[in-house]
Amino acid sequence: MGSVQLRVVVAGPFAPEDVALIAEREPRLELVHETSLLPDPRSDWMARHERSPEEQARFEALVDTAEALLGVPDGSGRALARAVAANPRLRWVHTIPAGGGQQVRAAGLSAVELERVVFTTSAGVHAGPLSEFALLGVLAGLKQLPQLQADQRAHHWPPRRRPGALSDATVAVVGLGAIGRMTALRLAQLGARVIGVHRRPVDAAGVAEIRPVEELPAVLAEADAVVLALPGTELTRGMLGRTALDAARPGLIVVNVGRGTTLDEEALIEALQDGRVGFAALDVFAREPLDPASPLWDLPNVLISPHSATWSPHEPRRIAELFAENARRLLDGELMLNVVNTVEFY
Repeated sequence: MGSVQLRVVVAGPFAPEDVALIAEREPRLELVHETSLLPDPRSDWMARHERSPEEQARFEALVDTAEALLGVPDGSGRALARAVAANPRLRWVHTIPAGGGQQVRAAGLSAVELERVVFTTSAGVHAGPLSEFALLGVLAGLKQLPQLQADQRAHHWPPRRRPGALSDATVAVVGLGAIGRMTALRLAQLGARVIGVHRRPVDAAGVAEIRPVEELPAVLAEADAVVLALPGTELTRGMLGRTALDAARPGLIVVNVGRGTTLDEEALIEALQDGRVGFAALDVFAREPLDPASPLWDLPNVLISPHSATWSPHEPRRIAELFAENARRLLDGELMLNVVNTVEFY
């Protein structure tokens, strides 16, 4: 049980205690963790580490000894393509983001390379924090947070308003993966009626009904809020666009915790300006960082989060636990968790 069977090179910003947890959970791994060549573990997962040419050569040489990588080198598709091409022994890469399939897509790997290497993601690890942000967004819209803040800044005591109540609301959750399912459950536990929008039937606690994606405009016509929890694929690009927003109930609350490409930002801006959308809480954007010239920054009915709603102090530990479990499955010949679909890359 304890003999080394897989050489793992840590290519992401993990703290020594997280790597030690992996070693404890799965002792058959040889874990190589050169912290001097990696970003500070307190930094963002996508942070790049400035290396001298000599350090870069040493880092790449180390990566090329791996049978498995914990993290895509520098979060870069180009660096991943180089690593896969240079190392025929590489058999598994764990991408740190839940949407790590897009890093794999960016590498432009051949069919042979995609067949040789298994790619997995950290999907599910972020479901708790993201579902909390989704609740924040829906509640902020229902409780008229922008108006409350504006009145407070103006020292203005207005006539009594009539904010919405989650227990009276219908919320559409688009995408019933781990994030969407947890969001739906938490909304339902607080009394909302939840309609799931998904391309196939799934088990989702708290969801009153599941409708196909083709019916999204009809669903929005009866919804008070919509939460996007979709992966970024060609099939989901611009799914919430003009057609759906034109059909929406006036004052719709829009929350996006999936991928920025799933929402047509230009159409959303127009809808926010004319009242079809009453409030939007956005953690992700089509291009990041969000352009300083984007009207979204200045619209009073928008809450912007800089793609940080996934974060929790326990996130690295949970990713380490997931990696250790997948390592066990790989070595024991079992199906691995969160394997990337290398056709749609999610």
